[in-house]
Amino acid sequence: MDKLDTTAPDTPTETPDPAPPAPAANSPRPRGTSRLPWVWIVLGVSFLALTGASGFRAVPGVMMDPLHAEFGWSHASIATAASVNMVLYGAVSPFAASWMEKYGIRPVVSTALLLIAVGSALPTAMGAPWQLTLYWGVLVGTGSGAVALAFVGTVTNRWFAEHRGLVTGVLTAGSTAGQLVFMPLLAWLVEHTGWRLASFTVAAAAIGVIPLVLFLLREHPRDVGQRPFGASGEEAAADAVGTAGAKDPEVAPGEADFNPLGVTGPFQVLWRAGRGRTFWMLFGGFAICGATTTGLVQTHFIPAAGDHMMPQTTAAGLLAMAGIFDLIGTVASGWLTDRFNPRVLLFVYYGLRGGSLLVLPSLFDRSATPSMLLFAIFYGLDWVATVPPTLALCQERYGAASAVVFGWLWTAHQVGAGAAAILAGAVRDELGDYASAWYGAGALCLLAAVMALAIGRRAPSTPDHGGPGTGTPTTEETV
Repeated sequence: MDKLDTTAPDTPTETPDPAPPAPAANSPRPRGTSRLPWVWIVLGVSFLALTGASGFRAVPGVMMDPLHAEFGWSHASIATAASVNMVLYGAVSPFAASWMEKYGIRPVVSTALLLIAVGSALPTAMGAPWQLTLYWGVLVGTGSGAVALAFVGTVTNRWFAEHRGLVTGVLTAGSTAGQLVFMPLLAWLVEHTGWRLASFTVAAAAIGVIPLVLFLLREHPRDVGQRPFGASGEEAAADAVGTAGAKDPEVAPGEADFNPLGVTGPFQVLWRAGRGRTFWMLFGGFAICGATTTGLVQTHFIPAAGDHMMPQTTAAGLLAMAGIFDLIGTVASGWLTDRFNPRVLLFVYYGLRGGSLLVLPSLFDRSATPSMLLFAIFYGLDWVATVPPTLALCQERYGAASAVVFGWLWTAHQVGAGAAAILAGAVRDELGDYASAWYGAGALCLLAAVMALAIGRRAPSTPDHGGPGTGTPTTEETV
């Protein structure tokens, strides 16, 4: 396919000044530099922001029965609020990435945390189901969507030139860690003090992170006179003048392409990325990822276990075990992504996940058998292991536009999750068990494994064919 040159027409190009040499040990530091290790401060604050924002993800599961008991609302009306939240959690992501580029990380993340806090606190004074949908669904969904994986992509793009996979794994684990921290705490509060105090606890957690974001988070390494971690002098100089643009010239619009509200920019990125095969292979694979984790296992594993007379507490314990190993698997996947081909990693992850789902129907029993324990451990390790290699492929192919592209992939993830949640329920209602849903999900994972390899290898750019930041088209991929 034809490539697009994203260099603005009729605009004279300027050669950036070389990066200044490192100062001698006894020489004064250049003006505007800082001795603080800002890259680690930003990483820590980002981790806390993701942890605080993820607190609400544990709320619907522990509050559905108390709300039903107090207000008499149907489970369907309460679940509607959670469904709206799930959709917005994915749909907001590409726009949040665009807003972070336009207005900065700090205002976007702090505003998102404020929305989460308000949306978590207001239900304590509600009296109608539509209010729950507004607070839980719209406010918290928008806020949590803005502090999600597009935020992870923005931070890693700006602050790390090396070890991006590992950093992605650590930050993604922060979101999972938040759910693990809040789930038992909220369950205890609901049981012993009522659901209102639990709701205020989530709001307090989100509010508590806002000062850290405002005072400690920095937009770019150049703002404090530092380089992205692992960046060379040339890379730092390019970043200082804003020339570290997209690596795939068919995708990234310049900053001027974004309108003042940051709405059309993400659609422009989607339009350009959508003309390449890479995007649709990633898009389809990540939709299957969401369908086979959040949509199917997280939503239907407990009722499926109940069909085989397994106690609900036992099934919930198996999911909690999977969540613990999810932390390990995500960080390990990030470490592997820095060392191995991410296409191959995705092939392995999806293939193994598909195989485990195909055997799952034969593992259900009245108790947690050793085989089921092994499944929980294995599936937990693989749960979101797909995130680091997927983001790495986005960064490799789309450069500065990768956070927005990954935002669209996260939208696909959540749409796939919502579709699977509905379809698996329909399968159970129609056939009387979940076996067909597990088999179908396993087959989809095997398809995602093939799609990962279909992305193709990226041909290395040469001086004759241009390269990142030159404005000259590069070869996107070879098969």
